[in-house]
Amino acid sequence: MQVMQQSVSAQRIAQRIEELAACSTTVRGVTRLSFTKESETANELVSQWMREAGMIVRRDELGNLIGRYEGTQPDAPALLIGSHLDSVVEAGKYDGILGVLSGIEVVQTLHEHQYRPRHPIEVIGFCDEEGTRFHTTLLGSKALSGDLRAEDLQAKDEQGITVAAAMQELGLEPSRYHLAARDPKTILGYIELHIEQGPVLEQEMQACGAVSGIAGAARYHFRVEGNAGHAGTVPISMRKDALVGTSEMILAMEKAAQKYQNLVVTVGKLSVAPGASNVIPGVVEGTLDIRHIEDQTKKMALADILEECRRILARRGLVGEFSQIMDSPAVACSQRFINEIETVLAESGMKPIQIVSGAGHDAMAVASITDIGMIFVRCRDGVSHHPDEFVTVADMQAGASVLLNVVLRLT
Repeated sequence: MQVMQQSVSAQRIAQRIEELAACSTTVRGVTRLSFTKESETANELVSQWMREAGMIVRRDELGNLIGRYEGTQPDAPALLIGSHLDSVVEAGKYDGILGVLSGIEVVQTLHEHQYRPRHPIEVIGFCDEEGTRFHTTLLGSKALSGDLRAEDLQAKDEQGITVAAAMQELGLEPSRYHLAARDPKTILGYIELHIEQGPVLEQEMQACGAVSGIAGAARYHFRVEGNAGHAGTVPISMRKDALVGTSEMILAMEKAAQKYQNLVVTVGKLSVAPGASNVIPGVVEGTLDIRHIEDQTKKMALADILEECRRILARRGLVGEFSQIMDSPAVACSQRFINEIETVLAESGMKPIQIVSGAGHDAMAVASITDIGMIFVRCRDGVSHHPDEFVTVADMQAGASVLLNVVLRLT
């Protein structure tokens, strides 16, 4: 076992990360949206590496990429290792990718040592975790868990293209999406390695930690309507400015969030119409993202925010509506998996640190059908979803080694 641990190649992971980073529509950072030419190029590369690692590769009915390394007992339930291959706009190189490539590296290490565990291992590259293109999230992992709905495939991107149409462009048949669902009896559990996207491990001066749970997240689209008008002729007191009203709403959201410990609220996207410098904004559309580890707290905070927004709209004579895009409940990691990860951390000379994830992960969706565990790897300054996202080769080595040891213990 010690020989295998020393054979894990972080240099190979790092080189592959650079190759995948080139599958991007932007030069600054990585922009690889789901069901695009860039995502298909990435899938081809990852498929090649899976085969080199001794895996049989397939695409499921939603487009998730799955490599299977057979165990000595092929009918035994499989351990799933996964993360996502899509990105946000101008992202870093490591988000999602590090988890997929570390899973491949673990299997490649087993393959190179001609070691077969009792349980099969499947490494999964999920096709749409970020939801950047279609303003939704976790499509790939929801399909695997059987929680995807037909209406989810009707979500549209900025060009009005639906998920279903984008799938068809790539030769996938949307009506077969339900066949991607897995039977829980065939799954031993799910492990996801991911960059922390936060500062805890860096503060603790440690490469890896165990995740205790994932905060629940709700995402809304909102639309505020006022009256467009000439910027030079309509007095301030007579205006129904949709942008000014929206600005007051955003400040109210921030103020409401400060009432609840560990609650985070983000308005990450706004569009203003008609969008001319000499015209009062008549319509504003945007997104609201709200997260907390306790679902009840998130629900109460959301109710406060919506009530205050209604008061602002009424006072300003504006019309507004909020529509829910998604609502993912908080998820606890399996205590059994947490214990295994903490044991490996201790054996590796690290403290058994547990961290709550404020970011969503594919593990959230998979948790509805099997036990989940997550390993966090330190990222510099806790920066993520940004070109400055960075993980050292030494920390990649530590993360992949921890993952390998956890896999050996579970399979």
